[in-house]
Amino acid sequence: MKKDAKTVLKDNTMIIVLVLVYVFFMVTTKGAIFMPMNFNALITQNAYVFILACGMLMCILTGGNIDLSCGSFVCLLGALGAYFMVTRSMGTGISIVLMLLVGILYGCVLGFLIAYVEIPPWIATLAGYLAFRGLGTQILSSNSSTGSIAPIPENFLKLFAGKIFSTKLNVLNVPCLVVGVVAVLLVAFLNFRDRANRVKKGYEADSMAAVAGKTVLLGAVIMLFAYKLAMAGGIPTVLIWVAAIVLLYFFVTGKTTIGRHFYVVGGNKEAARLSGIDTRRIMFVAYLNMAVITAITTFVVLARFQAANSTAGTNYEMDAISACFVGGASAYGGAGTVPGMMVGALLIGVINLGMSLMGIDANLQKVVKGVVLLGAVAFDIISKKNAK
Repeated sequence: MKKDAKTVLKDNTMIIVLVLVYVFFMVTTKGAIFMPMNFNALITQNAYVFILACGMLMCILTGGNIDLSCGSFVCLLGALGAYFMVTRSMGTGISIVLMLLVGILYGCVLGFLIAYVEIPPWIATLAGYLAFRGLGTQILSSNSSTGSIAPIPENFLKLFAGKIFSTKLNVLNVPCLVVGVVAVLLVAFLNFRDRANRVKKGYEADSMAAVAGKTVLLGAVIMLFAYKLAMAGGIPTVLIWVAAIVLLYFFVTGKTTIGRHFYVVGGNKEAARLSGIDTRRIMFVAYLNMAVITAITTFVVLARFQAANSTAGTNYEMDAISACFVGGASAYGGAGTVPGMMVGALLIGVINLGMSLMGIDANLQKVVKGVVLLGAVAFDIISKKNAK
């Protein structure tokens, strides 16, 4: 069964919005946002949105739940990581492991409080939101007169903020283009295979022409990014981390039993419990997973700033939540996809970069992102009412 044009248009509304917003910034920045270095900046400066949003999506799927503590936890973990690596001169590997262990410990405590003690998620994570930045700031001020700890070891920076196949600026990086071609072929294979499987099982599917058109457009976007990154000095290592994490969550949510359980619990928690799903375990895993993802985000943020400071992670939780809802996740849970989340994260990233290039005041930037978030959630609610 093929989708009609109205359904296809509705399913791709945010992609159309993304294109229009990008064109707007193309005009207002006089093409500056299209420069190779700004394509690189779109990835490096907004990698935290993509990574955090993967974890946030899993929390939202369980019933519209969120994690308000992740931004402050980035600050605390960054302070601990810098303390381990700089102040205590521990090795990079040991420091990374210790940071992950702290993340896992927090995830277990938070997951237990939410899943088994049944403290509402927004209250449990609000406590972390208030406490962690204060604790992180205390660690920084106790170990540095400037309130920040630096410099971060070079091998850590290369791992999370370096470049692969690095070349000089404005010199075409051929390996980068090759990676782009491979990515396009992989996307084409997955798109056509997915359509064939849906048709075989009798599910609703796009027409062959629609899939071909979508593949060509997506391939063009990938090759544009590949070319711009090739001219900007190579592939940022953070892009590899983002791609690996996004692909992992795409697989988990679409191809695994536990991934489907997140949707079922969010759709109807009581029905899920009666059908034999351990709903408490799902909630526990969601918040443990969020804490681990936050730890990985901290690695990226710490490497990007090359120092730990008290402002790291500010409003990160809001950007991650916005990316999920803008990308189509339901405010009530049970609905949302990783590709949709990526579109939302990319839109947030374009807005961040575009407004920065325009020199718009940071307070006005918050206003714009707030309006975008409200519009996305309103669109989701109105669409569901119309569908009924």
